[in-house]
Amino acid sequence: MAADQNPTAETNPADAEPDQGELAHSIIESLLDHTRVVSDLIALMAQALDEDTQKALTRTPQWEAYLDSRRHMERTREDVEKFAKTMKPKR
Repeated sequence: MAADQNPTAETNPADAEPDQGELAHSIIESLLDHTRVVSDLIALMAQALDEDTQKALTRTPQWEAYLDSRRHMERTREDVEKFAKTMKPKR
């Protein structure tokens, strides 16, 4: 077996894994992407409702909370981008 095929050969674990900043950024990006997909689905479902049902739905506290949360997620996306920039190593 060649040295490069030896599973016990010395390797630097940092070479095989992303740093903590990249990992955090990846996790947060996945959560933000999921939130965007869910928001798009909610918007599509709302379009399928008749006008009276849509009006009734958009006058609920739950709808207001959804809109507030969506705005907050947009600000969070900007914060994630700032965070990612600060976590990148300076060369």
